Amino acid sequence: MDSRQLRYFVAVARERNFTRAAAMLHIAQPPLSRAIQQLEDEFGVALFDRASRPLALTDAGRLLFEQAVQVLDRMEEMQAMAARMRQAERTLLGIGFVASTLYGYLPEVIRRYRAARPKVELTLLEMTTMEQIAALKEGRIDVGFGRIPFNDPVIERTLLRNETLCVALPLTHRLASRTGLLKLAEFTGDALVVYPRAPRPSFADQVLALCRARDVKPQAVHEVRELQTALGLVAADSGVCIVPASVERLRRDNVVYRRLDEPGAVSPIIMSTRKGDRSPEIGLLLRTSEGDVQKGRHHLRRVSVEACAGWLVRPGS
Repeated sequence: MDSRQLRYFVAVARERNFTRAAAMLHIAQPPLSRAIQQLEDEFGVALFDRASRPLALTDAGRLLFEQAVQVLDRMEEMQAMAARMRQAERTLLGIGFVASTLYGYLPEVIRRYRAARPKVELTLLEMTTMEQIAALKEGRIDVGFGRIPFNDPVIERTLLRNETLCVALPLTHRLASRTGLLKLAEFTGDALVVYPRAPRPSFADQVLALCRARDVKPQAVHEVRELQTALGLVAADSGVCIVPASVERLRRDNVVYRRLDEPGAVSPIIMSTRKGDRSPEIGLLLRTSEGDVQKGRHHLRRVSVEACAGWLVRPGS
């Protein structure tokens, strides 16, 4: 006797019909009938009165039915308990990231982490920096990689590096053929594409603040939801877009990238965690970025205070 025979027996007893029970079990009727016959042979008694319509249990069948239901229920409980134990033994790590980090920094960090912790189950979620803050507080992620230095008393931030900025130009732009460094002032009068549109503050505010600081006045500002859309508008000759230099790896037809000759034109990459989280996984992520952390850590306070003050968007920006 095995659990399969008991499941078959309980199904026939409940349906009171071999044909309906076979359909419910997704098997043909002959194997079901053979399984019930083998069970009856093993017990040495008839379990069903096959002359009755609908099918009825014998006295021995009713006794076995009560016991079989209890055994099967207990087996389900054991399987659920084993699943919970397996779940408890697994280490899960949720990582939020802004899209632009995928083109440079983040993949290498993840690669190093996976090499060190191959059994940890990673969940990677694309989120803006502001969405990461909320997800950290709610426990939906454990670490976030973003670009906005946002002050929050329950979030700990570590500056990993400052990434230089470049400009994405349509292939037909008057400066597309230039190979040297470009000044932002040269784009006065061009339409500017910024992303993301929301939530704010965002990378869009970094770009707008940089333009204000250099007294660059775009002919128009197009706000879009994401990087890919922004580059699509650039390709369509609808404007230029300032992006982190790592985005140059994202090749797109009719778009060229040119570096900027603008000291301080950078965008930070910031790792955010819950304050006081001393889990070994967070520590390992920091160690995999150790060189960048040492370069950036002492700048974090200055960057966050100055940048947050400067990136607030004026109405109509």
